[in-house]
Amino acid sequence: MDATFDPDLIHAIFKMVWSRRAERNEEIDVVDIEVGAGTSKKSRPTTANPSALRVSCELLRLFVTEAIERTAIIAEAEGINKIEPTHLERILPQLLLDF
Repeated sequence: MDATFDPDLIHAIFKMVWSRRAERNEEIDVVDIEVGAGTSKKSRPTTANPSALRVSCELLRLFVTEAIERTAIIAEAEGINKIEPTHLERILPQLLLDF
């Protein structure tokens, strides 16, 4: 199997996004929605299943690999040996639609 992103790193990124989203929601004073007996959606910690983290890492690896390959093709067609940000900008709309 190809090298992939570290699941701990991806989990840390997810946790950071979740905590920022929770902080933003607290500022807006979102009304609690009761989920079960004595628990609210706000009080439950957000977690990630280990297999979901592995799949997320693999999807991210595929996305980055495909972006690099498409960008390299554009750069090569222009006769350039170095990938530049403009090459990425050109392939990004279609790449996002494909994923």
